[in-house]
Amino acid sequence: QVHLVESGGGLAQPGGSLRLSCAASGSIFNINSMGWYRQAPGKQRELVAIIIGGGSTNYADSVKGRFTISRDNAKNAVYLQMNSLKPEDTAVYYCDARIMSRVTMTYSDYWGQGTQVTVSS
Repeated sequence: QVHLVESGGGLAQPGGSLRLSCAASGSIFNINSMGWYRQAPGKQRELVAIIIGGGSTNYADSVKGRFTISRDNAKNAVYLQMNSLKPEDTAVYYCDARIMSRVTMTYSDYWGQGTQVTVSS
């Protein structure tokens, strides 16, 4: 079994900052990519940022220059530093990782439980 656990959501004022963390645990052989998605009420889930094994990153246009994704391979963890937050960033943020488990020796996508981020004055 593989599990992803997120932390760091909460309430922030416009212009403020939050840092999300996600740690993968369990029977992990290798992690390819790790990323963050978000889903606002009434909207589809969308990619926020992703970091791939070699360290290359990709961001949604709406967060470029404000959010930074980083990864700690030793801890099987991924982080999302969110600065200059806007009300439209309000959503449930989900961690996603493409992981090869030691049990199946195949890659699958695993998701965290989600963490609420609310940006409001």
